[in-house]
Amino acid sequence: MTQLLIWARGKPRIRWHFPFALILLGLIPSAACLAQGPAVSSTPAASEITTVPGMPPVIDPTNLYSETAAGRLNPEVGAALPRVYVPHVQSNDVYVIDPASLQVVDHFKVGTNPQHVVPSWDMHTLWVTNNAEGRTTGSLTPIDPKTARPGSPMAVDDPYNMYFTPDGRSAIVVAETRKRLDFREPQTMKLQSSLAVPQCDGINHADFSIDGRYAIFTCEFHGALAKIDLVNRKVLGYLTLSKGGMPQDIRISPDGKVFYVADMMANGVYMVDGDAFTKIGFVPTGVGTHGLYPSRDGKKLYISNRGSNKIHGPPHGKGNVSVLDFATRKVEATWSIPGGGSPDMGNVSVNGKTLWLAGRFDNVVYAIDTTSGDIKSIPVGTEPHGLTVWPQPGRYSLGHTGNMR
Repeated sequence: MTQLLIWARGKPRIRWHFPFALILLGLIPSAACLAQGPAVSSTPAASEITTVPGMPPVIDPTNLYSETAAGRLNPEVGAALPRVYVPHVQSNDVYVIDPASLQVVDHFKVGTNPQHVVPSWDMHTLWVTNNAEGRTTGSLTPIDPKTARPGSPMAVDDPYNMYFTPDGRSAIVVAETRKRLDFREPQTMKLQSSLAVPQCDGINHADFSIDGRYAIFTCEFHGALAKIDLVNRKVLGYLTLSKGGMPQDIRISPDGKVFYVADMMANGVYMVDGDAFTKIGFVPTGVGTHGLYPSRDGKKLYISNRGSNKIHGPPHGKGNVSVLDFATRKVEATWSIPGGGSPDMGNVSVNGKTLWLAGRFDNVVYAIDTTSGDIKSIPVGTEPHGLTVWPQPGRYSLGHTGNMR
């Protein structure tokens, strides 16, 4: 038997015992690998990136998604039921899909206007962000991924979305209506501090620099981005993308040099140099560009185009999915929704073979074969939004629907 040390927030937390044979087969990491932090990888741990204190090391500086490769599961999620969790903005509930049978196997009520299902940094909890759209009754509903059942909600103001600092010490509740970021204790959700972002109307989505020193948030109703210093917790500046633009999701390139920003009015993705905080390019994709999801090998970016430039679009729109090659920065394939559709937010299956997306205006969920582009639709509730697939590979979660590292 071999004893392995699992880390949480930079400190040893649990000791696990596994047969040595499993290590030889490569099904679990060696103790030497885990000694670097919560890594689940056989990749050499040498890193050229100096990260913020408490953040797990960057294993491969050329591919920050290296630890989210297909099947590379952290033992922390070993007992999680394989499920897809779908929040519905209008019917105020979550549907639970068995990805093996493509059937809805459960549903339960949550708070008002659930927007996203967010994996916690330590991957023990899935949080439903119920922002109550401008009211004061916002809440977070915890889901236990081992049972796929909800717990008691916590009162939290305006949680449209939620992220976690790379060191895992704070949850970042994105209070969209308030133009504010609330830093909270990641289990109890007790408020630690707040940061006003006054020139970021519609602050909602984010991604983090490769070293964890800053994050870039999209300002949906301002056509801009906000750069946030996570070390000193202050606004570093704003960058206007286009007049009349509506930036949505944002995702960093594998080498950490470029941020891709989906803009539903521009019908494509902007490329931004995060360090210099300047626009460096634009790639047209499709109508209503919305969600961004890296492939499990870190070579492709799946881009959902919602099929409408309207916030509340019609069903059966011109929705499709673009597949961008990170190396060439060009779209290499487009997958159309049969009969039209509205692909929105989601994520990629643990084996990388299925892209799961909410059909926002069609009240369905799409299961898309990432090899052929074939699409299956599953009827769900009213206005599905930020679904998550669980479990997912990775050492820790930065939030949203599974921004894993």
